[in-house]
Amino acid sequence: MDEQAARCIVSGRVQGVWYRVTTARQAEQWSLRGSARNLSDGTVEVIAAGDAEAISRLCAWLWEGPSGARVTGVEVQEWSDPVEPGFRIF
Repeated sequence: MDEQAARCIVSGRVQGVWYRVTTARQAEQWSLRGSARNLSDGTVEVIAAGDAEAISRLCAWLWEGPSGARVTGVEVQEWSDPVEPGFRIF
């Protein structure tokens, strides 16, 4: 397995639409660990670690999100800090 980690900043209408919860479900479905949190500027930060192919799938899914979301941008960066087991919502 090719392990990697990424930090994604998702912008648009992504708070108050169950974005973090549905992201956590997707991440867990693909056996990823990490977190999702609302940031004060209205964006959502997603940190995910695991199989490189699963990270790519999640990053593509972030453009869709739940039905109430209107995503206008997904900025993806490599992440080198440790990522704890499980997927947490903050």
